[in-house]
Amino acid sequence: MKGKNFLIASSGIYPYISNSDTAKLAYKIARSANSKGSQIRMFMPRFGTVNERKHQLHEVIRLSGVNIVINDDDMPLIIKVASIPKERMQVYFIDNDEYFKRKHIFADDDNQLFEDNDGRAVFFAKGIVETIKKLKWRPDYILVFDWFTSLLPLYIKTYYKNEPLFHDAKTYIVLTDEIVKNPMSDQLIEKLKFDELPADFIEKYKEPTEINLIKNAIDLADGIIVRTENIPEEIAQHLEEKDLDIIDISGIDLDENESELKAQIIQAFESSNSPK
Repeated sequence: MKGKNFLIASSGIYPYISNSDTAKLAYKIARSANSKGSQIRMFMPRFGTVNERKHQLHEVIRLSGVNIVINDDDMPLIIKVASIPKERMQVYFIDNDEYFKRKHIFADDDNQLFEDNDGRAVFFAKGIVETIKKLKWRPDYILVFDWFTSLLPLYIKTYYKNEPLFHDAKTYIVLTDEIVKNPMSDQLIEKLKFDELPADFIEKYKEPTEINLIKNAIDLADGIIVRTENIPEEIAQHLEEKDLDIIDISGIDLDENESELKAQIIQAFESSNSPK
């Protein structure tokens, strides 16, 4: 595990999102890998809920300035960075005023999901890849946390299939208890068509439910990290059909047994096969 490169993509990372088990898990897995000398690149959206002054976010001009096309609309990509105190780890924030400035994450005051969550997810996936390209950094492992980041494996395998930085990377999907039903609109498929993704891939996104998004990501993955004891039955059945590495950390208390989490994560990745 020492010397391996980990790309961690999550809708939230502690301490920038503090009330989420997913955010805490992303942070603690990163810290475990970092403690063994691995290089870590963490990515999350710069939601309007993130206090930029408190967390000392600053824009990285050399990484910003790319326009990402979403369904024929040019969307400026802004990259901001902050350092997690005492951890010697940085978080890269994918930012765009239209998508992420609002003071809510996925839903409005009435708990209605944003209709553009699909465009936001496509922008996030593309933004990560474009940033990695500028960094000229080659990940060995890509950890994808739940539905919002689930399009990243799709874009790496299709839209960016000729990008050599990702050719040897192994992708792990992280399953948690934080479920959002039907998080994306039916317009997602139009955005995938605009990017000219292969028809057999696009067909799977006709119903962009949370279950389908995760199942489709699993189809493109090399392994699974299980954080929940309540995997939806449809996903559990889907997993039974796959021959994937499975890292089960569902019974570990992140606060009281962090050393156990660290030992299990380190052991799992050290014993896993070398990237293909």
